[in-house]
Amino acid sequence: VPVDGSRWLSMREVLDGLKQKGHEIVIIAPEINVHIEPSENFVMKMYPIPFTQEEMDENFQAFSRDVFEEGSFLERFVKVYWRLKSMSAITLSTSAYLLYNKELVRYLEESKF
Repeated sequence: VPVDGSRWLSMREVLDGLKQKGHEIVIIAPEINVHIEPSENFVMKMYPIPFTQEEMDENFQAFSRDVFEEGSFLERFVKVYWRLKSMSAITLSTSAYLLYNKELVRYLEESKF
């Protein structure tokens, strides 16, 4: 179950190596994400989440703006803190939608994932 973002980009190389060694790889990912894309090297199982691609993109762009914005350290720190709190809530919600997806959890149980 990958975490989106830069961690996924690093993980992708590891997965390609595992596939070359004969491993079967199943990726569980939310339908809306930043970097996770289908590949012939793995099977993807996707699940819905309550956010649109536009909302996700705006959240990441706003984080970048807040980090590099002009202003005092304290002002920037507070903005980044609230942005990280918002991003953490999205991550938590995305995880909850995975755990409450009965069909996907049943698949995972039946396949001994």
